Amino acid sequence: MTSQRTRLRMVERLRTQGIKDERVLAALAEVERHVFVDEALAHRAYEDISLPIGFGQTISQPWVVARMLELAGAGGRLDTVLEIGTGCGYQAAVLARLARHVYSVERIRELLTRARRNVHELRITNVRLKHADGHLGLKESAPFDAIIMAAAATHVPDALLEQLSPGGRLVMPLGNREQYLTVITRLAGGFDRQTLEQVRFVPMLPGASG
Repeated sequence: MTSQRTRLRMVERLRTQGIKDERVLAALAEVERHVFVDEALAHRAYEDISLPIGFGQTISQPWVVARMLELAGAGGRLDTVLEIGTGCGYQAAVLARLARHVYSVERIRELLTRARRNVHELRITNVRLKHADGHLGLKESAPFDAIIMAAAATHVPDALLEQLSPGGRLVMPLGNREQYLTVITRLAGGFDRQTLEQVRFVPMLPGASG
């Protein structure tokens, strides 16, 4: 249940579900998702479901991860990317295969410690993790080609918009009771917003804990 063959079956399922970016699919085929979940749940790691990782947080279902990364890349190459909500580190590990530099912030210190251990175990060297409030982004490492939020917000944080490079994309779940995957692109004269599929994420909370 944790073999490469199992990951390839997951990728084939994602392809039939409409994921078209072959680079994203290849990255998902490489990253061992079972490493990022509790051992008791490892046998379910490649099902298309979210799984609990503690502290009221979850690892997103593979289709959601694939869809957000496909939207972030928009068919082009990514240099510098920011992830809001590291969680267990799975999405950052996939991003590491798609972007030159990956920065990720997490507000729960214990989860960040776990993510660091997971990323180190997979010998990933182009991911930088930080304990911080995701609403503030990571100004010292901006601008970013893409910013991906792994938690739902009721509004778009201004700081994140400011940290997008020209043409950069913010991919986030937006809403409260009803959440929709939203893509905001920085243009020369402002911002373009697209509202896409309905999704369900844990809420984005302010501050950094622990």
